[in-house]
Amino acid sequence: MLDQYLIIHKSILPEYYEKVIEARHLLEDGKIRDVSQAVRQVGISRSTYYKYKDFILEPTELSGGRRAVLSMILNHEQGVLSALLVCISDARANILTITQSLPIRDKAGVTISLDVSEVEGSMEDFVAKLDSVPGVEQVRVLALE
Repeated sequence: MLDQYLIIHKSILPEYYEKVIEARHLLEDGKIRDVSQAVRQVGISRSTYYKYKDFILEPTELSGGRRAVLSMILNHEQGVLSALLVCISDARANILTITQSLPIRDKAGVTISLDVSEVEGSMEDFVAKLDSVPGVEQVRVLALE
């Protein structure tokens, strides 16, 4: 993902790039609720804001962490979920949410959202490690941010 970005000193960029970030901060911080009001306050047009808002990032936003949502099928056996959680912890991933369905035919669906910013190695290696836990039938990446 980072190969899609360049780091450029803001002094050589047009001023409206920084104003897009200012407007986004006003909205995210809840100081202003309306895009029209935010862009008016910083002095740019709505079209400028919408054109660049998803493409202008501060360095902290690029390194702030990666999130993943994984879907898994687990055998309905004692200790399977516990072993999976230990594996996630050992890989230095941080669990954000867990949703588990009722077991049907001795299989339960589990969806886990994770902060994977501290996980070493590739996402494929991490998924393979989870898939190797006894009782884990299937691991799929639903989303990666």
